[in-house]
Amino acid sequence: MKKRIATAVALLCCLLALLFFWRLGTAARKQTLQLYIWSEYIDPAILTAFEKATNSRVVVSVYESNEDMIAKLRGGGVSQYDIVVPTDYVVPNMVELGLLQPLNKNLIPNLRNLDEKFVGLPFDPENTYTVPYQWGTTGIGYRKDRLPENFERSWGLIFDPKQQYGPFVMIDEMRSMLAAAAFYLGFDPSTTVPAELQQIQELLIQAKRRSAGLIGGVGGKNQLVSGTANVAVVYSGDALQAAEENPNIGYFVPREGAHIWLDVMAIPAKAPNPELANRFINFILDAEVGAQLSNYNRFATPNAAALPRINPRDRQNPAIYPDETTFARLKYLKVLSQEQLRLVDAVWTAVKSS
Repeated sequence: MKKRIATAVALLCCLLALLFFWRLGTAARKQTLQLYIWSEYIDPAILTAFEKATNSRVVVSVYESNEDMIAKLRGGGVSQYDIVVPTDYVVPNMVELGLLQPLNKNLIPNLRNLDEKFVGLPFDPENTYTVPYQWGTTGIGYRKDRLPENFERSWGLIFDPKQQYGPFVMIDEMRSMLAAAAFYLGFDPSTTVPAELQQIQELLIQAKRRSAGLIGGVGGKNQLVSGTANVAVVYSGDALQAAEENPNIGYFVPREGAHIWLDVMAIPAKAPNPELANRFINFILDAEVGAQLSNYNRFATPNAAALPRINPRDRQNPAIYPDETTFARLKYLKVLSQEQLRLVDAVWTAVKSS
């Protein structure tokens, strides 16, 4: 009897030991964060630091336009990715389509670090679904060594054949290019008036035919650096990165006005690891990390606590942090209804197929 008891106890101890080590192994197993983000938009060192801090692994996938990102989510990516980085004006449509889930603000105490002017904006008034990531403008990058000193700082470099200085490229991003054409024509950058959209369509088609093409994301920046293009429609931070590679590259906000945008972090509705996603958002909002992010990619930070840590040269650069005169020419794009989106999408389809 004692032998049987001893055997049973020994077996029980073995089972408990196996259970203990199984749980220990499970706890130690690295979690994976699937990050879906614009190309060249985060310092790899930040990802390494997050992996170390959370015993996790970050897998990065990239896109070059909001339209591509939304199409991917609608095609099944909503259950594949943990973090996406959309631009402000597409957020309401993503919520309407059921692509995003509410944030767990209990896991994001660093929300307190945000600048008040980037909190509670109309596209997400309670910041239920999004947290600011970076902000900037969409303007014109150019080669200083190939344009005359006294050229007109206008969207005419793209849309007026008389102001064309050699090859130029347009950005393959629907709302940005429609807004650029609208600014040049004197229209609201978010116009959906049919007659105005027709003029925008004709202007974009003419420009596209004279251009070296529509290029997504950082493509315009790379064309400027290589010298393939003399002028390009680019995001402000990309132009500044290009200037680091080639000092002959400049950037300006056209006199007619330009699009100011805010990219935000959000969690897809069926993210496989939402808790880790919330912790990633909180990590990015840390003051030191926020400054590291903007010092790396040369876009402006919405993180007030990070501002004192921004490279002084960047902090004083009006291409990154516009002065009051320039800021007055900037406009956020309005949120469009599904019907309005169909109108502008039809224009963009006609442009791309021309």
